[in-house]
Amino acid sequence: MNDAAALPPPLPPGGGAPAGSCAPACDAPSAAAAGQRRLKQELHRAELRRKASALALIAPLALFLLVVFAIPIGALLQRAVSSPEIPDALPQAVAVLEHWDRRSLPPDAAFTALAADLAAARQGNGVGELARRLNNEISGYRSLITKTARALPAEGDARAALIAIDPRWGELPYWQAIAKNGSRTTPFFLLASLDLKQDNLGHIQKAPDEGAIYLDIFGRTLWIGALTTGLALLIAFPLAYWASTLPARQANLVMICVLIPFWTSVLVRIAAWVVLLQQSGLVNGGLLALGVIQEPLALLFNRTGVTIAMVHILLPFMILPLYSVMKAIPPTYQRAAISLGSHPFAAFWRVYVPQTYAGIAAGVLLVFITAIGYYITPALLGGPGDQMVSYYVAYFTNQAVNWGMACALGALLLAATLVLYAVYQRIVQTNANANIR
Repeated sequence: MNDAAALPPPLPPGGGAPAGSCAPACDAPSAAAAGQRRLKQELHRAELRRKASALALIAPLALFLLVVFAIPIGALLQRAVSSPEIPDALPQAVAVLEHWDRRSLPPDAAFTALAADLAAARQGNGVGELARRLNNEISGYRSLITKTARALPAEGDARAALIAIDPRWGELPYWQAIAKNGSRTTPFFLLASLDLKQDNLGHIQKAPDEGAIYLDIFGRTLWIGALTTGLALLIAFPLAYWASTLPARQANLVMICVLIPFWTSVLVRIAAWVVLLQQSGLVNGGLLALGVIQEPLALLFNRTGVTIAMVHILLPFMILPLYSVMKAIPPTYQRAAISLGSHPFAAFWRVYVPQTYAGIAAGVLLVFITAIGYYITPALLGGPGDQMVSYYVAYFTNQAVNWGMACALGALLLAATLVLYAVYQRIVQTNANANIR
């Protein structure tokens, strides 16, 4: 056999493999990369579909919260600083007074513009809203506006005509009240809610004593809320602790008894307290029969009746978060502390109680925020000195028809609630960090 026949074919120039022999190996990496890209695209589309499904599930809830929560709160905050009555009814006068120095009577152009605006407002039935808004600034302004609108002459010297109708148009404060409220937004209602006001030159100062009532009302509201919360905590903590140590069947029975008030209308519970606390009610009758008191106690239409009823109504809001936290605390921690020589009370106070801080914070937040917004209980069981901010919100809404003042009081109450929630979040975060360490 010829040895040359057994030799392999000669290599091509460059010493590489024969031409065309690397094509499958070269195509493999590109095919793998294309497959990875397709896989990533599929995963991305699957993730988008999953997110879209999740958004579709929560969309009704988000829409509900937007319609019944976010939009009304936004409208409340907007109405608290909105005051379009004066610029809408007196556009020409506001424009003339914009550059007025407010230190002397305005020029004749302001009188002319005011007369023209009042004539137009009389035709468009805008005098009532204007008079009501200006009467908030100066008592008696309502009668001045309505009297002037009725007696305004068709033509002539506007300055002389206005002063002839009522000499108050020749006094500086009435013009200053128009000038300082020429904008469609105003701090008037928020300042009034804080017992403050703007003077005629726009400086903020303390309101007169006869009108400075709202800080006292806010203080009363916070005090009643704090008192109710403290009493509810004193009652709820031992009750929740006792329920958490019971067997499951007995603990469930206790929780059912705690939840029974939720099945009864608030008005029914208040009516029951009226029966119990009145002069000839069961409480006074029992104390008289036992000889504890010699004459009936005044328990209705005062702070005592309001506090008792509010504690009773809000007690479940304190018990439930405390019970849920206490139920999850292992009893072995306290036993270990006692076995190491700690006094039982010290072990309870230093080992058990700190683990309940989250439940205490949640219960205090729920009870206090609910308490400061109460309206019907103080209205039915309290006296004139026991009404809270909610009573005045209802008064300005339904009787005085002063939406700006009602919204300002509500906005401040909302601000107090947000501050309390921020404090609660800080406490929970601090407690979580301490547990991590």
